[in-house]
Amino acid sequence: MCGAPDQAVALPPGTDLSKETVLAGRVVIGGEPVGGAFVRLLDGTGEFTAEVVSSASGDFRFFAAPGTWTVRALSRAGNGQSELTADGPGLHQVEVEVAAA
Repeated sequence: MCGAPDQAVALPPGTDLSKETVLAGRVVIGGEPVGGAFVRLLDGTGEFTAEVVSSASGDFRFFAAPGTWTVRALSRAGNGQSELTADGPGLHQVEVEVAAA
């Protein structure tokens, strides 16, 4: 069983968005949430950095460093990816649209 935190809940208490960079978003297909997707975070060179499973509402989040990131979702409904640039601390949001495989 994965020990990842519940991706659908609010940010953990004590999260300081003036100092921390949080990448968050939803995995969707046709605007509808995709739960259970494997959401991978790739750095600016394409290297795998982290992975979480999207919640039933399609939500996911990563605590990361500022920079350019690729968020890739792999699911039974299909796959997709989005690019995201986090230019500093704060909450940076992205939606990943998956297409039928």
